[in-house]
Amino acid sequence: MPLPLMMETDAFEDGGIVPPRYGCFGGNVQPGFTFRSVPADAGSLALILHDIDVALDGSTEDGLHWTVWNIPPDSGGVPEGGLPAGAVLGRNVENRNAYLGPGAPPGPRYHHYVFELFALAAPLDLPATAGRTELLRAMEGRVIAKAAYVGRFRRPG
Repeated sequence: MPLPLMMETDAFEDGGIVPPRYGCFGGNVQPGFTFRSVPADAGSLALILHDIDVALDGSTEDGLHWTVWNIPPDSGGVPEGGLPAGAVLGRNVENRNAYLGPGAPPGPRYHHYVFELFALAAPLDLPATAGRTELLRAMEGRVIAKAAYVGRFRRPG
């Protein structure tokens, strides 16, 4: 049986606190991730970062912070503050093609930010203007494996 797809970062532990440097009110630096056990038949990878503790406009949509697709499966990951050649940066909740770091308000509880990594059967034919809805639709039926990594964040206050 093959090993499961994995993603790791030195920036914070899985389930741990995201340092302010990676938050939108800190440095807004995109953390780097290392990918392991990428399936041999993967044609590309995609990443989605979202705040699962937010419900936008009374809907089931949560806070989308980052989308990236067509990451080469042999890239080994994404470097801090950058992307491998060929990767496409999609739109976030602010309708910008950018990483938007965690920004949960001060308060008694942390928000949970989920980084999801998808191994896909083939690269996606999507323009950089695409958002999460278009990305998920394009990924439908092409997901070979999936991994997740969670960070918790709240602004001091």
